[in-house]
Amino acid sequence: MLILLRHGESEWNRAGRFTGWADVDLTAAGEAQAVRAGHLLRDGGYAFDVCFTSALRRAIRSSEIVLRAMGGGDVPCEQSWRLNERHYGALQGLGAWTAVRRFGVLPVLRARSTFGYRPPIGDDTPSDSHLDGVVPRAESLADLRRRLAPFWHERIVPELESGRSVLVVSHKHALRALFGELTGRQGRMASLHVLTGVPIVLTLDQGLAVTDHRALRASASR
Repeated sequence: MLILLRHGESEWNRAGRFTGWADVDLTAAGEAQAVRAGHLLRDGGYAFDVCFTSALRRAIRSSEIVLRAMGGGDVPCEQSWRLNERHYGALQGLGAWTAVRRFGVLPVLRARSTFGYRPPIGDDTPSDSHLDGVVPRAESLADLRRRLAPFWHERIVPELESGRSVLVVSHKHALRALFGELTGRQGRMASLHVLTGVPIVLTLDQGLAVTDHRALRASASR
């Protein structure tokens, strides 16, 4: 079983800013979304053998809150920078209109929607030891897909193939990239609707192909 979850609302989600690798925290609303997600999963009878998150605090804290709300005991969690959100380069920290005034309409629109387009490069980059010397300055959606793919195949797939139940807590574009790996869609990101704090339940066949996916909401029954 595989469930994908975007972190709860972050401070920069609320402010309408490009967040990317900026390590911002959850808002109170984001914490509440994570609690609600945990309760939905608990009430739906779900349980996890392992959890994977990005190395960013909004995903880590969301996973901790969700698992605590489920009340299912200790679940091992592994963090990886490969599950981080797309790096938005010089757009990070800017609101949409500020970005447009600084860089123009076309670069901002292409950064949002064009698979192979890298945003303008930023001068500041994270310098965290967990990156093993790999620090992007800006990423296209294609870059994100390539960055995430090894973690999917090397860490998540073996867990699923062994019959374990997996929770992945990450970010909008990263989860779309992961869904693209699952569905085999090449050359573009999967059009998966990903809301903050809403679990997405994936039904997989024996070959790990997606046969169905649905958002888990309060009115849903398992």
